[in-house]
Amino acid sequence: MADDQQPAPEGERPTADDAPPKAPDRDKDRDGARDKDRDKDRPGDGGETPGADDEAAERERERERAAGRFREHTRDPLADEQGEDGPTDLAAASRARRSTRMLFDTGRDLISFDRSSVSSAHIGDIHLRMDGLRPGPAVRSGPVPEEELRRLRRAHVEPDGYPGLRAALRARRLLVLGAAPGTGRTSTALALLDELTADGAPGAGGARVSRVEPDVRLLTGTLPVRAGEDAGAHGGGHLMELALAAPGELPPEEMDLDALAAALDRAGAYAVVVVPLGAAADALVTGRYGMRCPPVATDALLAARLGELLEDRAPAGEGDGAPHGRGGLLGRASELAGRPEVKEAVGLKDLRPAEAELVASLLAGHLLGDLSYEKLLAGCRSIAAAQAQEWFAGVDRALAAPVAAADGGRAGRHNAASLFHPVAFRIALAVLGGASHSAVASAAHLLTWELSVQSDPDTTPARPLFCDDPETDLALSRAEAKPGRVEVAGSEVDARLIWYRGSALPAAVLSEVWDRHFPVRAPVVRWLRLLADDPRPQVWMRAAVAAGELCVRDFEYGWAELIRPLAEASAPRRRVFAATTLDQAAGHASHRRAVHKVVDDWSRYGTKALRWTAAMALGYGNAAATADDTLDALARIGTRDDGDQLAVASFNAVRLLAGPAGPAALRRLDRWTHHRRQEYQDLGLVTTVRLAVTRVDEVLDDEDGSPLGDRGDWPLPLALAVVRPELVRPMADLLWTALNTPRSMEVALDALESLLRTAVRRDGAEWTRPGLAALLPAMFAEERDLRQLDWLLRRMMRDQDDPLPDAQARALWWLADAPQDRRGEEERDG
Repeated sequence: MADDQQPAPEGERPTADDAPPKAPDRDKDRDGARDKDRDKDRPGDGGETPGADDEAAERERERERAAGRFREHTRDPLADEQGEDGPTDLAAASRARRSTRMLFDTGRDLISFDRSSVSSAHIGDIHLRMDGLRPGPAVRSGPVPEEELRRLRRAHVEPDGYPGLRAALRARRLLVLGAAPGTGRTSTALALLDELTADGAPGAGGARVSRVEPDVRLLTGTLPVRAGEDAGAHGGGHLMELALAAPGELPPEEMDLDALAAALDRAGAYAVVVVPLGAAADALVTGRYGMRCPPVATDALLAARLGELLEDRAPAGEGDGAPHGRGGLLGRASELAGRPEVKEAVGLKDLRPAEAELVASLLAGHLLGDLSYEKLLAGCRSIAAAQAQEWFAGVDRALAAPVAAADGGRAGRHNAASLFHPVAFRIALAVLGGASHSAVASAAHLLTWELSVQSDPDTTPARPLFCDDPETDLALSRAEAKPGRVEVAGSEVDARLIWYRGSALPAAVLSEVWDRHFPVRAPVVRWLRLLADDPRPQVWMRAAVAAGELCVRDFEYGWAELIRPLAEASAPRRRVFAATTLDQAAGHASHRRAVHKVVDDWSRYGTKALRWTAAMALGYGNAAATADDTLDALARIGTRDDGDQLAVASFNAVRLLAGPAGPAALRRLDRWTHHRRQEYQDLGLVTTVRLAVTRVDEVLDDEDGSPLGDRGDWPLPLALAVVRPELVRPMADLLWTALNTPRSMEVALDALESLLRTAVRRDGAEWTRPGLAALLPAMFAEERDLRQLDWLLRRMMRDQDDPLPDAQARALWWLADAPQDRRGEEERDG
């Protein structure tokens, strides 16, 4: 409503003075000045001179040019890369960053466990060695002692599907058992052979169960044939382990297995051939004699190991149910294993047999007083580090030996790509955990190429196209895949997401690769730079966070090879990558001051690209010592060179509003808007307009549980108005100022229209109406201000492409034109 209680004339736009007015004053002199300007801009009565018409036209052209400049400054920082009118992926990148930071937020500085701190310990008469998790030399052949079989019968825990394995072995006499190393596959094989030969006589060599050389044809030729009088006797059990680790090593053919099965039947014997998972053994595991060996449940495995260790540890005279009796000790051990601190220190969802034995020994040692709680936690943290060391130690040793060429040709080298792919997949999973399986797999192929070229630059890397098995990759890397959602071009679609089965493994893998295998750094850096160019936020943002963690391990190297080159890149996404890497390093107290100094220097003396990168780093809120220092640096960047970087400076000032620095940022915005220098006024006005058009999920940086988290698709000012009512008045004053300043009015009106259209969703469900109910009365507190809203609502109703329904327009009007007493009640309720 205007002063004369009439709606604004058709098509007329309210105008305002050139200098930003201060919202809290809103005095009569300013209102009168605005009325005079409106009168000058309205259609005249025919008394204007031609010179006045030209002057008015020039003013209109200048206003349009100013509005165009402001509109350009409110674009997203990545808009240059993704197209002026296309959607940007800031929201998807923000979500990817939050989920990735959680993978490394496990109370560790990557891996804080020092392997030398608990190298060994005596727990009663148990000598515990931390290097017991490392694989030793394989036992080639020889009888399995009966004492070992008795211990196995007492301690072995049957995996799910064990009866099926036993039935298959009994029916065919030969079983090819596939599983990842360390999962208890050998123990399961021995348990099967021990059970099926329990009532038989010793086999060849005088042993009931024997380990044999990894040669199927050799075993086939050495098996005896039962005589007629021994037709019902057992010929013993044979355990064979095929490593299939050397490049070019071929698995036995199906006909060789058929011959072995026939020989076993003639001898009345059984054999289990243990093979790893992977392309080399896939044909065996999926063949006639093959079956996968499922892992044993962690709880059952740990309980069995604890029972074995504590069986004879109860003090004399203590009953089984007493606190210090066996049952009491087991209960206390179970309670200790379930403590969040202990579970976090272990950092694995599933324990393998050797790991369960180690954890059980540590728990028993602490309960028996032989191990301190600190050493218990340190020992638990060593498990993930030991797994990573096992995965990467000596992977390419086989490449050092040339392969003899056939037909007297020139000796060649092993296929490096096939050798490196499993480790490349583990590194890719550590960096991209939580992304889609296809994203991790494609990144692993890129890294396989980089590792292969680094190792053998004269050979073009090549891998078979149809030999990969996703389930095998998961099993070999202790990973899991779950159905989930990923964002593609602004819409969520179904996807298969993949993680490590344990929060400690991503950091352990990165620490192992970066700290213990220096030659791998160069191909990994090249690979990370490739990921920085990937258009998918789930890839490049996760890679940036992981790069920050690597830089913490060696900041000098990371600075020279990753941060500085990407910070000066021409592509905006690469600069955001560098800023995110810096912010992740700033999250560690050991590197915070260094990052603060770098970003401060860039904001003062850096090139245009470095200032842009500094602004993006400042927006995270960790790149300066205080919120005031952050805002000072953003002001330096945004006001320099005639506001050349207003867009990136304003965007990152808005990012601060979603965090704890929100009140300070709003106060600074008010100071900028009413500064005597126009470049500061422009920074304040542009930031205000950007605040109105920014969604919560584009800037949200809090962990799960943030009050803003369930309003991700809300405009930021409306969400803040609901969850932080104390910010309503300063936000309303800033928006009022932008609406009443000529050079920002056009863009501010468009931003206000976008806010108003979010009151209800397309299906009629309520959306941001509570936020509008809080913000609009504070913005349009005076009758003269309501006239501007009246004009805008009428324009929205006349929109030919998307007309606002009359009922919605009236509802929005009454939200703003609420009676004073009702406004007071709403403020008190807020």
